[in-house]
Amino acid sequence: MRTECERCGAALAADGGAAICSFECTFCPDCAVAMEHICPNCGGELVPRPRRVT
Repeated sequence: MRTECERCGAALAADGGAAICSFECTFCPDCAVAMEHICPNCGGELVPRPRRVT
């Protein structure tokens, strides 16, 4: 699980919000909105990253 946004470098907590594509490119919620939930690397949809409980 990545710990920072690939676009802006913001820290991403394991139990915090983030968006990922099917290739697990990872972005903070603000960048995901700015990119209209489209991954700039593969063109895929960005969806909420599942949260880990442990």
